[in-house]
Amino acid sequence: MARNAKKPIILPPKTEASFSGGVMAVKGPLGELRMPFKEGVKITIADGKILFEPAADTIRVRELWGSYAAHTRNMIAGVNKPYEKKLAIEGIGYKADVKGNELVLSVGFSHQVNLPIPAGVKVVSDKNGIAVSGIDKEKVGQFAAVIRATKKPEPYLGKGIRYADEIIRRKQGKKAA
Repeated sequence: MARNAKKPIILPPKTEASFSGGVMAVKGPLGELRMPFKEGVKITIADGKILFEPAADTIRVRELWGSYAAHTRNMIAGVNKPYEKKLAIEGIGYKADVKGNELVLSVGFSHQVNLPIPAGVKVVSDKNGIAVSGIDKEKVGQFAAVIRATKKPEPYLGKGIRYADEIIRRKQGKKAA
C-alpha cells in the first residue's frame, strides 16, 4: 500500500494545481508542467491540498496511486525550485561545449559527439564539468544519463563522464615483473 499517497500534498504559495481530462497540471513561479494520468485514482484538489484515493482495490490501481502522488510531488517541487544534475569530465583533452541548442562533447573519439538539448532543459559547461538543470525531474535525469552514457567512466584511469557525487571503484593495473 502506498504510504506517501495517503498523506495530502500541501501546495506552497504561488503554486496552482488542476486536474481535468486525465491531465495533472501544476503551475508555479518557474513555469508549468503537465502529465497525463490514467484512470483508477481519484484526485481531489481543495483548500491548497491534493488528495489521492484509489477508485478500486486492485494491484494496478494501488501501484498507480503511489506513482501519481510521487509524480505530483516532483512536479510541485520542480516549478518552485529547478532540479539540477552535475557531471564531471575526467581525461586529457576531454571537454564539453554548448553551441546553440546542442551539447558538443570531445571525449576521446575520432569525432565530436553532438547531443541535442531537449526543450525545458538548461545546460551549462565549464572547464571540467557539466550542469544540467530544469523544472522537469524526468527530463533532467534522462538527459544527464544520456550524457554519461556517451563515455562511461572506466575503472583503470577513471577517464570518462560521471556524476559529480559518483564514486568510481578503481582497479589495479598491470604490475611490472
